[in-house]
Amino acid sequence: MFHHVTVLKQEAVEGLHIQPDGVYVDCTLGGAGHSYEIASRLGPEGLLIAFDQDDAALANARERLAPLMDRVKLIRSNFRHLERELAQVPRALRDGRPQVDGILFDLGVSSPQLDEADRGFSYNHDAELDMRMDRTAPLTAKDIVNDWPEQEIAQILFEYGEEKFSRRIAATIAAARAKAPIETTGQLVELIKESIPAAARRTGPHPAKRSFQALRIAVNDELGAFEDALEQTIRCLAPGGRAAVITFHSLEDRICKQTFAKYVAKCTCPPDFPMCVCGSAGIVKLVNRKPIEAGAEELEANPRARSAKLRIAEKL
Repeated sequence: MFHHVTVLKQEAVEGLHIQPDGVYVDCTLGGAGHSYEIASRLGPEGLLIAFDQDDAALANARERLAPLMDRVKLIRSNFRHLERELAQVPRALRDGRPQVDGILFDLGVSSPQLDEADRGFSYNHDAELDMRMDRTAPLTAKDIVNDWPEQEIAQILFEYGEEKFSRRIAATIAAARAKAPIETTGQLVELIKESIPAAARRTGPHPAKRSFQALRIAVNDELGAFEDALEQTIRCLAPGGRAAVITFHSLEDRICKQTFAKYVAKCTCPPDFPMCVCGSAGIVKLVNRKPIEAGAEELEANPRARSAKLRIAEKL
């Protein structure tokens, strides 16, 4: 059963300012919570295009969205191919190029992927080291752990997981794999625990949490894919169209914040000029200056929402 609790559902969908006859894109179908909310607000002339690279998510969506499928198109693809895929959908085109009314991202791994033991995402279940969101992709966590240089492993643990014991963990991994391949999540968890001082293990989250997050991001090139897709998002929005982005990681949020900032108007006229004459009109405006975060009620129901941040921008 593909059960996923959608984070900031109402806030994100309200932020898209849905028009019944509009064309919208959900780049992260997942459990279809946002997709259902968007599709249910569309009329017969509206269209929702939803992306996912996980077959289980797509199968679940066909079932969950069955009453609304006359206004939904599912695409099995990584969202980094957003522009290319939208170019194949006639309803998404205006003047021969993709121009849609809203694009949503709900980043991070979905709850079913985390909870499904055999996917290798969880440090709470012993399984084969996999962590691929797209099971046809060639790179797995096992490949990184066993084949990548020790320094590169240390770097991704530090950069993507903000793991302060990254070098110690990488050294322990390198020593272990020299004797025998590291095959399972259980083996990796024990190596990580062995690398972290006992005092540090007694406080904070599970000792393997940061390392598993880092490996997942590296296996799926999540940050690279998101950066590519967000640049395409700006191009693919029609004037007045909105992008709503939910992030769960400081690096994702920084990419979103910096990309939006790059396209916001930056007037260079002296402050005493009565009107702008520099022509720096910008391409987008920020709908919310500060990110929207989950309220107390949602946090109580879903602790995974604690790190969620929602940013919204509108195409000018």
